[in-house]
Amino acid sequence: MANKKQTYLTLKDHSVSKEEFQLLYNEELDMLETSPQPKSQKLAEYYKSENYISHTDTKRNLLEYVYHKVREISLRRKLKLINSFQSESKTLLDIGCGTGDFLETALKDNWKITGIEPNESARQIANSKTNNAVFETEELSKLKSNSFDVITLWHVLEHLPNLEMHTALLKSLLKPNGTLVIAVPNYKSYDAEYYKNFWAAYDVPRHLWHFSKNSISKLFSKEQMELMKLLPMKFDAYYVCLLSEKYKSGIMNPMKAFWVGWLSNRKAKRTNEYSSHIYVLKNVNY
Repeated sequence: MANKKQTYLTLKDHSVSKEEFQLLYNEELDMLETSPQPKSQKLAEYYKSENYISHTDTKRNLLEYVYHKVREISLRRKLKLINSFQSESKTLLDIGCGTGDFLETALKDNWKITGIEPNESARQIANSKTNNAVFETEELSKLKSNSFDVITLWHVLEHLPNLEMHTALLKSLLKPNGTLVIAVPNYKSYDAEYYKNFWAAYDVPRHLWHFSKNSISKLFSKEQMELMKLLPMKFDAYYVCLLSEKYKSGIMNPMKAFWVGWLSNRKAKRTNEYSSHIYVLKNVNY
């Protein structure tokens, strides 16, 4: 990745530090990179906010209420998705599991679960739901190779430093013919183009990378993993637009957010550029 990268956008951290960052375009992988990227020891400081929603189970306002309502629907769909994979032993690793709701849902459906969550308070909540099946980030590299039928990262890959190291690690942890499920925002969606530097899914500097459909295919083809399926996350457009309106105007403006979210999904029926996508990748060459 030695090629010179052009500045795509300049924006700020709207939720915590208010610091300014740049998005640099990586032509080789057709993705954006946050610059500067905080050092690992400082990165945790950017997550220290009561408003970082995936680390809490609270429902204090409209945004959190909408998030949790949508999450209830999403959990059922996620379970249906992983159950569609042929997997006799049903071993699941969920990386960046937050407060553990997906793992809890899978556990109730007889999956053998393991979770990784860096945030201590979120990890404690997750462990209370999963019989202590959730561990610190440092334990990820200690897991046994070829251990999991399914590995999921729900809006997590964009947070991981050292991207190439992590993609190689994910492949090594999968069983032969195992399935990797990755959900990430899509910076080529209509809502991203509409809100520009106020688009909430950029979420700098917590999001270190910003992917297109090409990005994911190129990244994992290097690990000889095949993209089997691409699925839209239509609810994401509405949630992201709601938060983007807050960043842009200081208020949530739900009617405007709903309109832009609806328009984004409508345009994506033609372009297939949804606000977020789920990528289902197969470990076909081991």
